[in-house]
Amino acid sequence: MSYPVHTSEQFTFLANAPVAIVFPLFGAEKERAWAPGWEPRFVWPPLAADQKGMVFRVKHGERVATWVNTAFDPSKGRVQYVYVIPDVLVTMITLQLHAQAGATEVVVRYERTSLSPESDTLVKEMAEHDRGEGPVWARQVNTYLAKTNSTSR
Repeated sequence: MSYPVHTSEQFTFLANAPVAIVFPLFGAEKERAWAPGWEPRFVWPPLAADQKGMVFRVKHGERVATWVNTAFDPSKGRVQYVYVIPDVLVTMITLQLHAQAGATEVVVRYERTSLSPESDTLVKEMAEHDRGEGPVWARQVNTYLAKTNSTSR
């Protein structure tokens, strides 16, 4: 392995609702509704608010990552986060949402870079995990959407 390791993985899935309903689910606060174990701790703004520039922290095992939202644009269907685990890795997650006849195509790209030679293996393992996340996200998001739709009737 040669330091630094940089990986880029992408997956796509279909969310069974229009973009206007799906987009907010990819804000740090709204993701709590469908992602088990997702517990961001907001730094700014201090009260949870999904917006560009928000800063929050998330536990990653024994470590804590600091996340920054770098894009939250409903008009363009684009969400992006960068998070850092100091001396371990930097991750950029970009989501692009596209309308698909009453549903939403969600394209997710994870880009990871190791910050130390000791982290090279971890970054490669995370990239391998990222590759398989499309069906997981699809199931979680669509299960939430189905529940929400059935309770709103």
